[in-house]
Amino acid sequence: MKKVFLESHNLKNPFFGFGQFNIQLLKAFKELPKEVQLTIHSPNLLQDRKQFGNSFKYKKYFSFRRYENLRIRKKYDLWHALNQNTKVEPYHDIPYLLTVHNTVFAEQKNHPHHIRFQEKLLKSKGITYISEFAKSSTHEYFEIPDVPEYVVYNGNPIQEINLPEKFQPKVIPKNPYLFFIGEFAPRKNLKCLVELIEILPHHDLVLAGKNSTSYGEELKTLIQQKKLENRIHLVGKISDTEKQYYYKNCKAFVFPSLREGFGLPIIEAMFFQKPIFSSNKTSLPEIGQDLVFYWDEFQAEGMKEVFENGIKTFNTQKEFYLKKLKDRAQYFNWKNAAENYLKIYNVLLNK
Repeated sequence: MKKVFLESHNLKNPFFGFGQFNIQLLKAFKELPKEVQLTIHSPNLLQDRKQFGNSFKYKKYFSFRRYENLRIRKKYDLWHALNQNTKVEPYHDIPYLLTVHNTVFAEQKNHPHHIRFQEKLLKSKGITYISEFAKSSTHEYFEIPDVPEYVVYNGNPIQEINLPEKFQPKVIPKNPYLFFIGEFAPRKNLKCLVELIEILPHHDLVLAGKNSTSYGEELKTLIQQKKLENRIHLVGKISDTEKQYYYKNCKAFVFPSLREGFGLPIIEAMFFQKPIFSSNKTSLPEIGQDLVFYWDEFQAEGMKEVFENGIKTFNTQKEFYLKKLKDRAQYFNWKNAAENYLKIYNVLLNK
């Protein structure tokens, strides 16, 4: 049986997109029959064995593996870099599959991420992308070798609602609220939501995610300056149960991000059949299609107009949106994604 090494040490970051990609893909692999032996690069052997089971081999992750002389010496038949930014590389010259999530650093040609990413592309024997946009933007900014390329959409991590009937999170807004979940980083464009809430009476805003970043501090200052502390709630990292509560009970999901490789929260919100408001940038129209209401500019008055018109349209065509949103949410399936990756492994291993 041929051996595939999964460079999956981002399992240690479950509250970020890369971490969730690793977790959800491995969960899907766990449920499938496999003709190859998969080895997980595990930051926590006890926890990962418990979560993913005994159908995998495990290799303990150490940060020093990023240094060339200390790389993993075991020779695998295929190395799959699940995340494009990893500094952990194979010691041997073996077939290399790279998964590309985004190109947020594409225009910074001297940035270490840009240089490292170009090196990874050139040594790849196959490349997968999580969206057509990720593929097209990679081709726009980087040199691509003549190797097989595939687009494999992420799955939806929410496949059922597991919300205890009487569950309540610590923070419950008093007004109907808009919900956002994600990183607190400049590209997420969250300041425009503060400006929107300021002129949207009788609405609150719940922002979930790690907010102890420099951008998070800027956001807190802006909220204080506008005296919106009672209407904008920074709830920090939240559990899956809390996340389901906020999705289920929000008036709308909002995602004004300026740069995404996919946009996973969009399809999570679709599962809950909520009105969704997003920027029209990068991959988001590809994922949301015509079921999302798009902002093409981020001045508060214009955003308010799109929001109010979108809510009105959603409510007048509710039956249409409820059906189409659920169908679209279920289209993104981790089982299908995992099956596609296994097929790609077989292609590359048998070349």
